[in-house]
Formats: sequence, structure tokens, C-alpha cells
Amino acid sequence: MVAVAVGAASVLRIHSDGARALAASRPAVAAVPFSGPDLGDPKPQRQIPRRTPVPRPTSSAAPKPAAPAHAAAAAPRPAAPAIVIGSTQQVLINRDRAARGLRPLSWSSCLYSVALSNAKRMAAQRRISHTNGPSVDLGCHLGGYAGENVGYWTGGVNDAQINTMFMNSADHRANIMGPFHYVATAWVKASNGVAYIAVEFG
Repeated sequence: MVAVAVGAASVLRIHSDGARALAASRPAVAAVPFSGPDLGDPKPQRQIPRRTPVPRPTSSAAPKPAAPAHAAAAAPRPAAPAIVIGSTQQVLINRDRAARGLRPLSWSSCLYSVALSNAKRMAAQRRISHTNGPSVDLGCHLGGYAGENVGYWTGGVNDAQINTMFMNSADHRANIMGPFHYVATAWVKASNGVAYIAVEFG
């Protein structure tokens, strides 16, 4: 018999004062003081993108006339960056995203260190939980969004089964299909043979 559990989280932080955050399974409508995630709540948290200041021209020279609309359309698009692959789970995630017309996620070694730390913690505790993964993911400076899916499989490492379970869960699928550019995954096997996985998105 195989027992399985999964959990999803993503964080949306309001960066204007850094002291507030939102936690909800769906986009929230109001900000509330953040006291940390409820470890018993497997629903994800969502992250609000940072506001980026708009650069203003510093020269006092007269503005240049706007280019004709057809000139802007003729400009070539920059090439997409090469996608770095770091795990089987990442390959499965990118397959799922491609099936829905979304761009693939590239590997991040910074997110990998977060994933490995979280997978080790869960294996030591012998239970899945979200602690600070998405908040730490933001420290990788990969954008204003971060997310995390976690799970375990009593039969050891099984990427295909966990990916299927993630895709069959609305909250986990939302992270896989989310507005991310990077991903990293880590499995850690506990001494009793149960394997724990953390999937970090940034």
C-alpha cells in the first residue's frame, strides 16, 4: 500500500513596506497582516508582484518624435534564453506547460538550494509542510512571484506519480501553470523509505 500527500504554496508579498503579505488559495482581495503560513493548511499562498519604478528621462533635450507604428512591428524579437534542465520533475512540469501553450521553466540553482533544504526538513519531520519556501524563493531575485509544491510518496522517489497528483490538484496545477520563469526540485528519502519532494517556483 502506498500513501501519498501533497501541498501547494505560493507567496504574494506587498513590497511597499515589507511588513504585509497575503495568504490565500485564490487571489486575495484585501491585504492583512502576515503572521506566517498555517502549517496544517495545504492551500497555496499567492504573491503580489513588486512595483518597479518607471525610469524617467533625465535629459532636458526635446523629445524625439515617435516612430511610425509599422517600424515598431518590424523590430526583431529577442531570442528566448536557453532552458537549463536539472530534474525529471522539471521535464514533466515543462511538458505540462507546453501542452497549454506556456513557455518552459529554466532551472535555478538558487531555488534548488531552497528545495533541497525544504525536502530535508520534511524528511526529518516525516511530514509535509510549508514553512518559508516561497518567501526564501524571493531571495533568489528571480522576479516578484514565488511558489512551492510539496509532496511525499511512501514507495520512494516517483516523479511521474507526484506530477500526476500535482496536475490533478487545482492549487498545485495553478503553481505549475503560474507566471514563473524558473523552477527547481529536490527529493529527499527519509530513513523509513518515504521520499519527500519540494518544488520551488520563481
